[in-house]
Amino acid sequence: MGTVMNFDRAVLDVRRMGEADRLTVLSGTPVIELMENAGRAVASEIERRWAVRPVVVLCGPGNNGGDGFVVGRLLAAAGWPVRIALLGSLDCLKGEARHHAQLWRGNVEPLAPSVLGGAELVVDAIFGAGLSRALEGPAEETMSAAAQRSLPIVAVDVPSGLMGDTGEALGAVAAALTVTFFRKKPGHLLLPGRMLCGELVVADIGTPPAVLEQIIPDTFENAPELWISDLPQPDDAGNKYTRGHALISGGYPITGAARLAARAAARAGAGLVTIAVPEVALPIYAAALTCIMVQPLAAPDDFVRLLEDRRFSALLIGPGSGAGDDTRARALAMLASGRPTLLDADAITAFQSDPTTLDRAINGPCVLTPHDGEFLRLFDLKGDKLTRTRAASRRSGAIIILKGSDTVITSPDGRIIINSNAPPTLATAGSGDVLSGIVLGLLAQGMNTFLAAAAAVWLHGAAAAEFGPGLIAEDLPDLLPVVFRKLSTTG
Repeated sequence: MGTVMNFDRAVLDVRRMGEADRLTVLSGTPVIELMENAGRAVASEIERRWAVRPVVVLCGPGNNGGDGFVVGRLLAAAGWPVRIALLGSLDCLKGEARHHAQLWRGNVEPLAPSVLGGAELVVDAIFGAGLSRALEGPAEETMSAAAQRSLPIVAVDVPSGLMGDTGEALGAVAAALTVTFFRKKPGHLLLPGRMLCGELVVADIGTPPAVLEQIIPDTFENAPELWISDLPQPDDAGNKYTRGHALISGGYPITGAARLAARAAARAGAGLVTIAVPEVALPIYAAALTCIMVQPLAAPDDFVRLLEDRRFSALLIGPGSGAGDDTRARALAMLASGRPTLLDADAITAFQSDPTTLDRAINGPCVLTPHDGEFLRLFDLKGDKLTRTRAASRRSGAIIILKGSDTVITSPDGRIIINSNAPPTLATAGSGDVLSGIVLGLLAQGMNTFLAAAAAVWLHGAAAAEFGPGLIAEDLPDLLPVVFRKLSTTG
């Protein structure tokens, strides 16, 4: 399945998390102990953040409810006023959840909005990440009432009603704190789930990290640990040519997008960047760019002849190029060259009437960077975000960066990286063009295509975070040196 990635950043779906629990039990840690450790972790995080106050613990009929009984027992032992409410009856509890419920010496009330009376903190241990249906009945009514009263909620594993594999919210309400165990789940990172989890803590409950070697995760949270060892570094013996030469197809009359991409490619480390532009646009590009070379194209075949120069090490088309036949033809020529090629924006839309032509043309390193609308123009696929992007990447053979607040990067071999560091200030015109330029700059230097895509998305988010409010796309390229400097000092 390609290179095994850093397991510290692994993200486990519900099935893999269940397998991790099973392997942990086989290694000698019983479920009763895991449940005790989980409840202890939640209670500890609560005590770290809040002073003693009345708390109600809402328990469900499964193992999540068992965790809740542990939380209630430990908080009560520490002097907290605790009430426990259960969805269903004690007689319906089984196994380890029943064991921990029997250790609770207080009353167990029926789960209903009335149990919130006098509470100043709510522990949501009704349902965990494995729930596959919407909240209903007393569970939905009670969580809605807690939200309406603005009570701080601590969720065990996930807020009840949040789908662990997709981030879909089916009745879930926002928590102030979510405590999950061993590794994050996709629902903690994908929207809207990420917005509902509040502060997210991943607690160690005794699951051996070695179980991941048997599970072999295929989903990861984006972070420098995944790609920093592959990030290109200037060589003392190198020169501008050894650092790669990026070529961008520039558009007209829209010229700003390609210029943003070019500056970002240069800031990302490409030794040379050239924009090939219609001859009529030469004065505009030349006046606005200094370290970027501008190549005018006078005849229709000039672009194909330009590609014959093997010194170009990575190629980009799409920003401001228009979605017509010329863009389509240039994209196909780039792909036919066999060099790393990135298609963005208009170059994606140019294939919307015949996506199979694009699929057939992708035979080498290729990155597609669609937003949701552009993705739908190429891929008529159903399912959640991870399922759709995996299928699209497998079908096309391209690395796909599906852009958004929860950008995902997918590889044809099935690996996915979920990005979580993008601030909302990135929702500004031109920021996607800058992202394409960063990817291009890393590809031009020979970085692995999948890792270059992941690194660029993270660098893009980190640069935006450096600037803060008021960000516009022009700010982003010049913030990259600050991000690179911090990466070099933190290892």
